Amino acid sequence: MIATGKYNELVISRQASVGLYLEDESGEDVLLPNKYCTEDMKPGDSLRVFIYRDSEDRKIATTLTPGILLHEFALLKVTAVSEVGAFLDWGLEKELMAPFREQRQKMEIGRWYVVYLDIDLKTDRLYASNRVERFLQNHDPSLQEGEEVTLLILQKTDLGYSVIINHKYKGLIFDNEVFKELYIGEKLKGYVKRIREDHKIDISLQPIGYGNFNDANMASILQKLTDKNGFLPITDNSTPQEIYSQLGISKKAFKKSIGALYKERKIALLPDGIKLAGNP
Repeated sequence: MIATGKYNELVISRQASVGLYLEDESGEDVLLPNKYCTEDMKPGDSLRVFIYRDSEDRKIATTLTPGILLHEFALLKVTAVSEVGAFLDWGLEKELMAPFREQRQKMEIGRWYVVYLDIDLKTDRLYASNRVERFLQNHDPSLQEGEEVTLLILQKTDLGYSVIINHKYKGLIFDNEVFKELYIGEKLKGYVKRIREDHKIDISLQPIGYGNFNDANMASILQKLTDKNGFLPITDNSTPQEIYSQLGISKKAFKKSIGALYKERKIALLPDGIKLAGNP
């Protein structure tokens, strides 16, 4: 079955005046309108297309890139509000609707909101929901401490930043783990620092464990030194902000990494910075 709200790998079955018809293995087909067709597309070719419903509620294919996929979260901008809900720009011709019942607060034109893309199983219609909390389930998360995960910044809290993990779980980056400006809706990678007994998840923006520091941060420091002609004006006394701006890692990670590099005689420690061993 051709899945709405997702990318589908389909085969061009035939050409028509309105475009190309694409077919899945079961024989179901969908139209790719002429505006998305190119001269090199021909029957028998396989295409990866996104499927949604057009303004006439017909299932349609597009080669445009949507700003959000089914059962995922993203930051989208409201472009219009009507008597049925708010409409958001998600990169496709037909805008995405967030019904009033799916709005945590009344959405306003021109503002950006983190939303979840869901589908009405009865009508096969996609819709956005700003009530994101009910789509996050932390009970028995399938995560391991130290695991690399994808993050989306949800909101600023008194403790730090609330984040969405792998489009499934809710976590927290504590303020003392943040060394750069973070923005609502920003996507980045992080690491599971701790899964608490109450299922709350602590997240770090840095790899967890000494071995990971060696693997990631030592290589990063050596590469940065090479790019900067063998010298960086940062030391143990530099501020966390200075270190992060230069290397993108925490001060703790920096100190561990340069300690290991120094023991391996790959760098020299100077009063005003660090340099590659052997550099003049």
